[in-house]
Amino acid sequence: MSGLQDTQSTGANVILHAFDWKYVDIAQRAAEISELGYGSVLVSPPMKSAQDERWWQRYQPQDYRVIDNALGNTTDFKSMVEALDRAGVLVYADVVFNHMANEAHLRSDLQYPRQSVMDDYQKNTDKYQDLILFGDLSEPLFDENDFVEAFGITDWKDKWEVQNGRITGGPTDPGLPTLRVCDDVVKQQRAYLNALKVLGVKGFRIDAAKHMTLEHLKRVWTEDITHDIHIFGEIITDGGATEEEYELFLEPYLKETRLGAYDFPLFSTIFKAFSKNGSFKSLIDPYCFGQALSNGRAITFAITHDIPNNDVFLDLIMDEENEWLAYAYILGRDGGVPLIYTDLDTSGIKGVDGNPRWQGAWNDARMAKMVAFHNRVHGESMTVLEGNDDMLVIQRGKKGILVLNKSSRPQSLQLSVTTALVDMMTGEDVPCCEEIKVAAKSAMLLVKK
Repeated sequence: MSGLQDTQSTGANVILHAFDWKYVDIAQRAAEISELGYGSVLVSPPMKSAQDERWWQRYQPQDYRVIDNALGNTTDFKSMVEALDRAGVLVYADVVFNHMANEAHLRSDLQYPRQSVMDDYQKNTDKYQDLILFGDLSEPLFDENDFVEAFGITDWKDKWEVQNGRITGGPTDPGLPTLRVCDDVVKQQRAYLNALKVLGVKGFRIDAAKHMTLEHLKRVWTEDITHDIHIFGEIITDGGATEEEYELFLEPYLKETRLGAYDFPLFSTIFKAFSKNGSFKSLIDPYCFGQALSNGRAITFAITHDIPNNDVFLDLIMDEENEWLAYAYILGRDGGVPLIYTDLDTSGIKGVDGNPRWQGAWNDARMAKMVAFHNRVHGESMTVLEGNDDMLVIQRGKKGILVLNKSSRPQSLQLSVTTALVDMMTGEDVPCCEEIKVAAKSAMLLVKK
């Protein structure tokens, strides 16, 4: 895989995950997104799904051939791509290829889209002619021949079951109809990706990649699709190389494809390092111990959309102060493409200030400074100057130094630098050859004055 997969996974490309933002709102913010230093924006699935305010409906596809959902339509999407392009920001699209929408409450068949939607297409031909991405809307996209036999996943450590069964809400929920790996499914999914590429999409997030077989991934994401595109899969695991989920799902994916992936092993390492008995020593070189993905494959994060919005992951939400320090770490270290999560209060979880916790994270002054530091030091070698239980000091070539203190007490630090520095986080000068005081629970981003 060449081209953008390489440059975007090695270039200074911080991705803003504008989770469940309307396409029109993203377009309006294009200049601000660019000014804050983001290289690209990941948008929620651009396809036909229910006109429903609940975010998870975006992950229940009805049709790939038109963009028409609660976040906007094909026209809005095209305008957004153009606005971001003018601002020098790339677009990543979230794609859902494992399953189609659970519409068992409406019907018993497996035609997609369902007949009432097909009738709507015929009644409003002018409207849909403007929205079509590819294909013939007088024919269904999929029928019952395109799905595997229906059964719900019960054993999440059984690879075959996870990759063939349905994701359900429990024993009484029929679940999401799982697509079969066959010529027709592969053809439609490839046509959809090519149509989005024509519109200017430069990256893809593969939703529920853990549930897709390697055969499916390889047949869809071939060299012609992946050329000049950066792709990463969502494979949720409970840690790195020694964990069962890693060995069942993530390791084969990394071995058999050249696609990127969410760095859940690193997230797990970070989460443990910030816990009461955790140590920052584990953050010195986690890749060496199989606790982080390789630099060119990793999408790094401090939180993903699943963590605050699904009950099963709520215990992975970090303490707010620690989450900010975790962001300083992933934006200050060398390796991976950082993904910054923001939403419109989908979870209802509030921050210490009483406001929706992640709504303003993307343009918070602290985030802006960390992204600026990342872009400034990108590509510089990384040297750990100090690493103990509570403090980590990383030098980035000659361009900057990251200092993290997770302790609830201030710490002292002696740096052997010959030039005066300034802390980008506070704007305060740090004189050379003097002991530095590092405030409790703080990050310093030191650059030459």
